[in-house]
Amino acid sequence: MTRRSPITHLPLVGAVLLAACAGGDGVKTGVTPPETRWRLVTTAQDRDRLRNWRNAWVDALPRATAADPAAIRAGGALFDPDRALGNAMPPTGDYRCRTFKLGAQRPEFRDFTAYPWFNCKIGHRGEMPSLAKLDGAQRPVGRLYAETDSRVIFLGALELGDETVPLAYGIDERRDMAGYVERIGTQRWRLVLPWPTFESQLDVIELIPG
Repeated sequence: MTRRSPITHLPLVGAVLLAACAGGDGVKTGVTPPETRWRLVTTAQDRDRLRNWRNAWVDALPRATAADPAAIRAGGALFDPDRALGNAMPPTGDYRCRTFKLGAQRPEFRDFTAYPWFNCKIGHRGEMPSLAKLDGAQRPVGRLYAETDSRVIFLGALELGDETVPLAYGIDERRDMAGYVERIGTQRWRLVLPWPTFESQLDVIELIPG
């Protein structure tokens, strides 16, 4: 397993941006707001994942549909890659969430797997909105970056088993996770994770307040 040192230069990057963008009267102009800083911290692996998100859908969805057509039909907008609505950032609070794995990476895995409901939370980590799956054996935990009105970037890491301290993003590339949050209904969101490291070609996590 490849491990990398934590990213330690980000505060310096922020300081340089602030200094460079401050006018003579001390008023800051052009400073990168925190919600758009995902491009400064994203790894090359995850830039590729985010760039090729549609390829993951194209590869995984037909295989999942062949494996369980009734479940894909029942999901409706959940499994439609082009169903994103505006106001994508989910409000802070408690959520129910369930994970669907589409398209097997290897023959021993299934092309469609549906997991039961678990608990998730939208909160804050420092100045940033965050998303955390609170229970289950595989728990994505990370920050949310507002890219557009209809899409929020998720960068985080996978917490496993009985671990109690979330792994920071950028420490272990096999545990890093990158995807996007979209609103697909009045009170319905999804976290889409293209090309996850383990098992599937695409993970879709449904979130509803609860």
